[in-house]
Parts: sequence; structure tokens; C-alpha cells
Amino acid sequence: MSAAPSMSAAPSVGAASSVDVIPLPAHVRPGIGRFTIASGTQLSVSGDARALQIAEYFAQLVSKTRATGIEVVRATAGRDPAGTILFEIRPQSATADPESYSLDIAPERIVLAAADARGLLYGAVTLWQLCTARAARSDPIQIPAMSIEDAPRFRWRGLLLDSARHFQSPDFILKLIDWMALHKLNVLQWHLTDDQGWRLQISRYPLLTSVGAWRVPAGAGAAGDIDPGTGRPRLYGGFYTQQTVRKIVAHAALRNVTIVPEIDMPGHATAAIVAYPTLASTPAPPKTVPSDWGVYPNLFNADEQTFSFLENVLSEVLELFPGQYVDVGGDEAIKDQWHTSAHMQARMHELGVTNEQALQSYFMRRIEQWLHAHGRRLVGWDEILEGGLPPRATVMSWRGLDGAVAAARLGHDVVLSPAPVLYLDNRQGSGAGEPPGRGQVVTLEQLYRFDPRPGALSSEEASHLLGVQANIWTEHIRTEERVQYMAFPRAAALSELGWSRPQDLSWEGFAARLPDELGRYRALGIHASEDAFTVSIEARMAPGGRGVQVQLAKQAAPGEIRYTRDQSNPTQTATLYTGPLTLPVGGELRAAAFDAGGALTAVTARSLDAGSIARRSSQELKTCTSRLVLNLEDDAPVEGPRAIFLVDILNPCWIYEAVDLSHVTAVKAAVGQVPFNFQLGSARDSIGFDKPASADGELEVRVDGCEGEPIAVLPLTPARASPVVTTLPAARIAPRSGVHDLCFRFAQQGLEPLWVLDWVEPVG
Repeated sequence: MSAAPSMSAAPSVGAASSVDVIPLPAHVRPGIGRFTIASGTQLSVSGDARALQIAEYFAQLVSKTRATGIEVVRATAGRDPAGTILFEIRPQSATADPESYSLDIAPERIVLAAADARGLLYGAVTLWQLCTARAARSDPIQIPAMSIEDAPRFRWRGLLLDSARHFQSPDFILKLIDWMALHKLNVLQWHLTDDQGWRLQISRYPLLTSVGAWRVPAGAGAAGDIDPGTGRPRLYGGFYTQQTVRKIVAHAALRNVTIVPEIDMPGHATAAIVAYPTLASTPAPPKTVPSDWGVYPNLFNADEQTFSFLENVLSEVLELFPGQYVDVGGDEAIKDQWHTSAHMQARMHELGVTNEQALQSYFMRRIEQWLHAHGRRLVGWDEILEGGLPPRATVMSWRGLDGAVAAARLGHDVVLSPAPVLYLDNRQGSGAGEPPGRGQVVTLEQLYRFDPRPGALSSEEASHLLGVQANIWTEHIRTEERVQYMAFPRAAALSELGWSRPQDLSWEGFAARLPDELGRYRALGIHASEDAFTVSIEARMAPGGRGVQVQLAKQAAPGEIRYTRDQSNPTQTATLYTGPLTLPVGGELRAAAFDAGGALTAVTARSLDAGSIARRSSQELKTCTSRLVLNLEDDAPVEGPRAIFLVDILNPCWIYEAVDLSHVTAVKAAVGQVPFNFQLGSARDSIGFDKPASADGELEVRVDGCEGEPIAVLPLTPARASPVVTTLPAARIAPRSGVHDLCFRFAQQGLEPLWVLDWVEPVG
């Protein structure tokens, strides 16, 4: 990867409005006329075999994503630009960015040129996007004449995929790499090892995968899923063979994606320690790969045999991954075991280090020296700053921007990856249909508006900023379909942050180009989130029960909302929503967003009967605190859909705001139980519950605050034996007038299982 030079082309002319491309090109000059692409349009190439491959790749993309069936002729060698699309690798200045390209579209021909196959690939992606914009969806394709000169803003534009917590198939990894290339993203940090799984085959240490790649998921559901072959709970997991990794790495090279393997140390090491207990820092290491989420205290020890183990592992890693960088983690290393171990304290004395932070610095420096001797560069999370940075280390700054600033001032390269905005396991919307993940909502707009320019840096220090990376952590993202949903279109926003010039960035402009991008996703089979345009329907009973007050909204401005009340799906001629509505009780409201090109997303439907309006899912309630809010998935059933609960696991408590109790006579609720599989350290001790009146516990309902008067108690006995959601018998309440907040919390003995709300409903 090399730094992107400044370009000397003429100034852009309306880049944001003239091209329907994500990410925006650096310089665009409109031309006169149009180039026509029809079945039989010839592709020609000039350059090496990679130019031919890229031309054919472009032809495949057009064929795959065009509903009209246009098939451009397969590329042939030789230069014949008249009436053709020419793909050309041509020598340029040695200072040219290898990812830069030029694209000249005239009525007579299209010429796509680059000094390097990497730039030619990205130019082909830009041309494909122009072919698949809605404005070009005629038959044949009509592309406006223009000249584009383009190069990236940053040289590191990455995604992290966590395959340790949940395993994804090799086929999915290959698809993800393809999709990254279509966003001009060029780094895949592959999180292959962690406490909950070791996913990479290491020939010298076979137990890392035969033992370390498998676990029993948490909860009663998995405990009851007995493998008939073993008579024990079925194991979950998987790993990537070295043959598979070589195939993935080779495919990534074709798509200009560098894979940065992550092999965590000294923490996040439990799976490896279970496989090889002599690596542990405690005399009583764990015996099974765990299924809890959070931060474990298990660290590699600092013995010579452990360093030999790690160097042997890394030797095989280097053979598989030819890229410049290797990530070794260095994050969340709780040092209690080092502190309490007499052996580790003696080892520290032997090494001449004064405390546990200094020992981690020694650990990282030693690994960095080994990697440097083998021609590679160490990457670590910003905790590697503690105790002193290893020389030449690159810092991945995730705890805000402070780590990036500190590292850059010390002369170290940095990549910005701050939580929560670039953590893609956060929810994108607040609806009940969102997949499991962290409970905080990080919208597409919030990600797009992230400014990757730490203002505290001088120009020299800022030169160490390699780029940006968003992370797909998968503790709560169990399926490949959900990985797609959480990653896209946020990856499109990230791509524009990493590629386009800062002066061209505009949320409004990006949102206007997003509908075409979603159309491409549908054509490619990417299960992307459409939260930006999906209409939300908020319905509340009007005062005195006189109708229903309805508000419709969507996150992004482009388009208009139209709705129906006759159970038909809205079209572009349906009633236009212009502001809050008051509607009769009963029936159903359906709504969708439209622009001139048609519907932007699927239809949203909401029943307006009194019961549905009164019912609130956990996602529609307010958590009493926001200490550690998660959108948790039930652990049962083993197969099929599972319920999802929004809960603050440090304070399982919910508020139903502004309930008119004047006509409420009872409260209904549905509850679930999930395993408390969280490593929280001392924070676990702060979780408390009211004392239950029975062994099974109760759901308490209090009025006007969680310390207020209890007005209802719903025994949990009917739900105790059920692994799935249970609707509890309604509990009657005494007559009460006025509008009040209701607090729902559980009285129970201990944390296991963790009781959670699915929905609540005041009943009249």
C-alpha cells in the first residue's frame, strides 16, 4: 500500500451530483453526448493478463446485475478502441498511486486506463456502477459522456470480520471479498483466534483446531441438543484449513484485498490454552472452550516455550498470508493472573520488568522484533501503547481517537477504528426487527458523518494516518445473513470516508445515491439493511381514546412517504404523508418510501387495533439505565427463528412511558430466559434483584419509577420450564387515574437464567 498523491487534474465539476457512484470519484468533468452499451458491445484490452481478467470481470458484473439481459462480448486481446470499451494498463509516472485510474467516456468509445491492475479494477467498478445507475437502466444502456480522474484519500480502507466468535463458511468469505472490492475497500482484517474459538489450521499444533475450534453454545437450548454420535451436547464451530486459506488469499489478491490475519496475544487466548494448557498463566487453566462473551482473565504466560509456540504459529501464518501486516491484538489483557502467579512474578524478575504493564510491553516488543526480522509489521489495538510501544508498530485505535493521536505523535502509523461509530455490531435502527447486537443505535448517517481527521495532529503527524476500518464483531451475529445486514450499506458509507475527498463528502448527496446502491445489492443477493429508507410507524392512542395518533418517519431524507388504509400495498399514487395523523381505531396502516424511480424499500405494516397499539416490544420500551444494553437473541429453539430481547444486562429493567391508567384493569407480559454468559469482572457483583416471593420469581410492575408503588406481580412459574417466550397470565391492577410511567423488573434469585421482557401490554 502506498500513499495517495494529490492529483493535478482540472477541478471537479459537480462530482456529488453528476455521477451516481459510491464512493465519489476525486475529479469529474462532464462531456457531451452518451455512450451506448448493448448486447454485442466489444471489450478490448491493452496490457497484461490482468487487464483481460478485469475486463471479463466487468462483463460478468454487468450481466449479473442487469435485468435487461445485456451481454457484452467477452474481452479479446488487442487494441481496437473504435466503438468499444478499452481496458488499458499503461506505464505512468512511478509516483502515481497504484489504485488510481482514469475513465474517459465519449460517444465513440470508453477508455479505462491505469498504471496498475489495482487501479484498473477500481475503474471497472466505477464503470459498472455507471451502467447500473437507475438513470442508465434503459435497454440498451446509455451512459453520459464524462472524464473521471480518481485516486483514494487513504491507503487503508478496511473491514474486520470476526470469525472466532461465530464461524463463516469459506464461500461466504469469498463473497465478502468480492463485495469489498465493489466498494473499493482493500483490507480485510480477519479475526481468527479468540477465547471462544481458534479458526486457523496450524500443522505443528493440531489441537488448536481439533480442540480449540469447538464449543458448546451457552444456554439450555444447546445443552439439550444431544449429538447422537457422542451422547453429549452438540459442538459448534469450525476452522479454515491451510488449503482453504490459500484459496481465499489468492482470490483476495485478484480483488485488491489484503488480508491481515489477527492472532490474539497475550489475552483473548482461552481457546489456545484449553488446547495446550502449558501456555497458561495459572496452575488451573480452563478445560473447555468457553461460550461466554466479554473479557476473560486468561493470558499466555511469558515463558520461553510460549514464545517458541507463538513464533512457530506465526511462521505458518506468514506462509499463508503474504501481506505486510500481522495483527497480534494486545487488547483487553486483564493481568490478574500475571499479578497473582508466583511463577509469573519470578519470570518478571528474571526479565527485569517492574510491573505487569511492562511485561505486556516486553511481550509485544519481542513479537514485533520477530515479525520485523521476518519482513513483516506488527499491528495491535491501542492498548499496546500501555507500557511503551514496540518500535515500528502500527496502532488500531478503537477506544476513541486518543490512541491514534498518541501513536502518531510518537511517529507510529495508525488506523482509525473507534467504537461505537465504526463497530458494526451496533444496531442500525430501533425497531423490533433489528438483528441481535449491541443495543446502541448507530445509524448510517452517524457513520457517514464520522470525521477521520484528528484535529490535534500536525501535518507531519497526520501523515501517519493510514486510514479507516469498521469492525464486524460477531458475538451476537450468529448467521452469515446477519453479517451482511450489519455490514451493508454501512460499508458503502465507510468506503466514501476512506476514498473520497473530504470537501466532496455530503450526507445528503450520499443518501441521494443510496437507492441505486441498494438496487445493486438486491441484484447481487446481498442481504443489506434498508433502515435508511424503511418507514417507521409510531402509533399511540389519542387522549380519551378518541382515535389513534400516528407518525411516520424514515432516517434519510430522499423520497416521500405514501400510505394506505385498505390493506393494499402503497404505490406512488397512494396518499402522501405530510404530517402526523389522527385515524380511527382499527384496521391496518401500510406505508413505504418512494422517489421518482419507484419504491425505495419494502412496505411497513402496523395494526391499529387497541391491543396492538398498547403492546410494546422490549425494543419499544426504555431501559432504566444504559450501562450495557444488548439486543440479545434467545438460546432456543436450536433450529428456526428465535426471539430477540433488548436488555441492559447490568440492570434488567424497563420503563413503559406515559400510560393512561384511567381505563387499564390489568397488565399482560411475555417473558423469556437467556443464559447469563457474560464475563464482566467485578461489574457482575453490582447486578441486583428484588427478593422473590417464590423460588421461581416474579415480574414486578411499579408505578411512577422503579422505587414506586408495586401495582402488579406476575409469577414466573408458568415460564420456568419453557426455553422459549412465554405469555404470562394477566395480573389485575386496582383502578387508578391519570398518566403514569410503569417500571418492569424481575424479582429473582441469582443471575442464571437471566429473565427478559419480550413485550408488555396494559389491558383495558
